[in-house]
Amino acid sequence: MKIEKRKRILTLFIIYTALILYFLFFGFGRPGAAVGVDEYRYNLIPNIISLRFLTIADFEYFQPWFFNFGNFAGFIPIGILIPLLYQWKFFKFISLFFLSILMIETVQMLTFLGSFDIDDAIVNTLGAAVGFGAYKIGFRFTSIQKSIRFTIMSAIILSIVVIGFSELLNKSFTKKEGAAIALNELKTTEDIRIDNDLQSFEIEHVKMEPKINLYESDGNTVESFTYSFDGQDIVLSLNYGIPDNVGDNGGKVVISVNGQEIESYSNKDQVSSEIHLEKVNKLSITIEGKAKLWDVTFKEMKYWWN
Repeated sequence: MKIEKRKRILTLFIIYTALILYFLFFGFGRPGAAVGVDEYRYNLIPNIISLRFLTIADFEYFQPWFFNFGNFAGFIPIGILIPLLYQWKFFKFISLFFLSILMIETVQMLTFLGSFDIDDAIVNTLGAAVGFGAYKIGFRFTSIQKSIRFTIMSAIILSIVVIGFSELLNKSFTKKEGAAIALNELKTTEDIRIDNDLQSFEIEHVKMEPKINLYESDGNTVESFTYSFDGQDIVLSLNYGIPDNVGDNGGKVVISVNGQEIESYSNKDQVSSEIHLEKVNKLSITIEGKAKLWDVTFKEMKYWWN
């Protein structure tokens, strides 16, 4: 490579790297957001690759999508410029790049100007990998115009492939809600008082009409029931309340998972709740006093192949 050409590429690389570092440490109001922050923020366990195609729904909340896409696209030029300067093999390039990103993420966390997020580091590295691949495909021609044109086209095509694969991967390893199932359809060994008549009642002068099930106690005893879920992830939906005609004694509902209390209700107001529960072996619900629980359902979280 001619010295003048190399100098121009090196200058472009330095300017672009400086812009990237500016946005990583000072852009998007990071210094102001860091004021008052005194805890390190980090995510060490990969979750999902936050890359997906733009949808109509994203136009309403455009910033999150744009931020995630920028984490990817912003590093594509780095993947093109570095191999133009240094004839590195892909493994050496991607290894050094990933280590550099991990260092930057660490500095962001230590300075409270951001967080250490392994998901962001993976997305940044995918962008650089796309740039490297586009360089390898595009810069095979003697004509610089043709090389640039093919490099841009290759970067676009490779980006579409990577984002498409990311969506497929995320859908494959993200659980979705199944159909709603009435909790009383499951068998239990407990002696449960379930009102099959589904009688209506008033809470805050509003008439409540259970449609699926109704759990209650007689006011003097504590009713409890336990269901087995074999380690499933579920979404529990329920309605809670204490009728208007109940005195000051009121009542209480306690929900426990695997022997540990995770939610309780004791106020007199009507509450509609949806609770996400992970790795449920045993779900227990205890009802005290005049509290009522109705239309209790659950949805099992499943992968698409289940």
